[in-house]
Amino acid sequence: MIFLYFVIGLEILIMISPFAAFFYAAFNPFLFSLARHDATRWLSAFFLPHMVSPPGLLLSTVRVAGSVLFVLGAVIFLGCAFQVYANKLLRRGVATRGLYQFIRHPQYLGLGLTGLGLAILWPRYLVLVLWLVMLVLYDLLARDEERRMLGQFRDSYREYMDRTGMFLPKMFEDIFGSRRAARRPGVRRALAIIVLAGVTVGGAFALRAYTVSKLPLWSNGPVTTLAILPGDLPKVEHRMDAVLELAEIRSRMQRSAGPFLVYFVPKDYIMQGMIADTGGEWRLYKQHHAGAMIADWIFHPFRHLEGGHGMAGHGAPLDAMSHAGMNGTVRRLIFFKVETPTRGSRAADLFAIDANRTPLFAADVDVHEVRLEGIQDLSTGTGWGRVPTPVF
Repeated sequence: MIFLYFVIGLEILIMISPFAAFFYAAFNPFLFSLARHDATRWLSAFFLPHMVSPPGLLLSTVRVAGSVLFVLGAVIFLGCAFQVYANKLLRRGVATRGLYQFIRHPQYLGLGLTGLGLAILWPRYLVLVLWLVMLVLYDLLARDEERRMLGQFRDSYREYMDRTGMFLPKMFEDIFGSRRAARRPGVRRALAIIVLAGVTVGGAFALRAYTVSKLPLWSNGPVTTLAILPGDLPKVEHRMDAVLELAEIRSRMQRSAGPFLVYFVPKDYIMQGMIADTGGEWRLYKQHHAGAMIADWIFHPFRHLEGGHGMAGHGAPLDAMSHAGMNGTVRRLIFFKVETPTRGSRAADLFAIDANRTPLFAADVDVHEVRLEGIQDLSTGTGWGRVPTPVF
């Protein structure tokens, strides 16, 4: 289960690797089965922004915290693993120095922090739920290890347990646990799991609703437009009415009943394949700079969202990418037909988990001149087929 968590949590890394097709050949049926049923559809959805710059200080802070937790947890885990194996090789007995002088299971703490960071970096509800399952398994594993250690070291390990906490320093665990709860550890653990699950999953839904309420949107009747770049909303507000009057765009929209959702992106927006299948070059697993994208995803969480969208060529690192798409006047407008149970056109309806968003066409428009430069009809799905991908 723990291995499964990290495989699913690291889906974003696999998506941009040459192994994407093999991964989704096995993973797609599972995601589709979740998305098919009302009770589980939410597990395949996303609860934090992944394609737009996080709107507002709160969401930006959460995104940065994801990277910090991911790296910090990995450092703790690797450092403590080195200490444990060094003690085994040198026959020093139980590791009781470093973090081990405060916490008996800092490796599990490190993995838990990494897992939480990963749930923020790739914010699919399924990843968050599996993180909760992983915490329960860590608790069971830690208790089993302690039983074995007590059997091997007896009084010395009991003394060590008395002065240290299990996953947090003892002073904090003493604050969270009452004397009465200490006499009923099973009840305390069950309540802690229920409370943690409620706070975590409930918090994720709250963050999703908050995100949708803060998205940079423009609406006019049946059309709602999402500006991907932070500075593009004024362009949308001043030009979108005129753009919708272009003959080729108007005729295509008349083929379908609204409401419509339009993504307003740079023509060379590197993540547009997650929105719709606009061409092979925008399927990230076909790029040749996966390492640079992974590093940016962790250490520069906003660079691929706020700039550096263009590609200088195959094999070019992200810092060599052209900013022409961001600074120019040509934008790619990706049109979706949205079907919702409520038939509403509010942001909460268009981005609802149970909404059906079908790509229609993509139009390249010089928004300064209001001139159509190209248009293409789109197939259903994204660059990864029917895989559920982030919608904001």
